[in-house]
Amino acid sequence: MAYDYKKEFRDLYQPKMKPAFVDVPAMTFVVVAGTGDPNEEDGAYARALSLLYGFSYTVKMSKKGSWQPDGYFDYVVPPLEGLWWAGAGTFDGAAIADKTALSWVSLIRQPDFVTPEVFDRVCSMLAQTKPELVDALAAGALRLVRFAEGPCAQIMHKGPYDDEPETVAKLTAFIESEGLVSDIAAGGESPAGHRASAAFDGTALLDVLDADGDIPAIRLHHEIYLGDPRKTKPENLKTVIRHPVRAREA
Repeated sequence: MAYDYKKEFRDLYQPKMKPAFVDVPAMTFVVVAGTGDPNEEDGAYARALSLLYGFSYTVKMSKKGSWQPDGYFDYVVPPLEGLWWAGAGTFDGAAIADKTALSWVSLIRQPDFVTPEVFDRVCSMLAQTKPELVDALAAGALRLVRFAEGPCAQIMHKGPYDDEPETVAKLTAFIESEGLVSDIAAGGESPAGHRASAAFDGTALLDVLDADGDIPAIRLHHEIYLGDPRKTKPENLKTVIRHPVRAREA
C-alpha cells in the first residue's frame, strides 16, 4: 500500500475544528513563488500549480520507468499548501481586501529521497514530457527547499475559502488565550514591506525558506488544501490553517 503522509502524520494534516498547538518538523518541498489573484484563469498561480504537480507526479511515477531515486518508495502525493502575504492592509492572515495584491508561495511536500541531485534530474525529465514548462524550469521558477515551521497553532477550516476569517479569528483568540502571539511577518506584509506587484521577485523569500531544515527567519500564514475545489462542494472543502507562534514580549 502506498505511503500516505496525511495518515502517517495526522497531527500535521488532520487537526480538529478546535485550535491546538503542533511542533512542525523539517520537511522538503518543491515551491514556486508568485503574486496575483489565485482565481485568475491561466494566471501565475495556475502556472505554478502546473510546475508543482508536474514535478510531484514525475517523481511518483518514476516507479514505472527505468530510473528511480535511491531510497524510492511508493507514496501518495501530499496535498497542495500555500504561504500567503501581501502589502499593508491587503492581507493580515484574517482578511483579504484585494486578491490581485496577494503574494504567495505554493508548495508540495516531497519524500526525503528527493535530494538536490534528484530534483535536477526530475526537472530534466519534466522538461522532456512537458515542453510548455521548459521556459519556467530554465528560469528557475521551481525550487527545492527544506525548512521546519517549529511551534505553531492550527485548526481545520471546513467550508469556502472566503469564509476563513471566522476560523482565523478562533485561532488567533486561542493563541492569545495561551499567552502567545502569531509570529507572522509584521502586518502580513512581504519581506521587503512593499505592496505586491507584477514586479515582485520571490527569489529572496525562497532563499530564506531554504533554511537547511531550520526555522526560517520569515514565518507566514499557512494553508494546506485537503479538498479539490473542482470536485468538492464549497461547503465541504477542508483546509488546515496554521500560524507560527512565539512568546509574547515582556
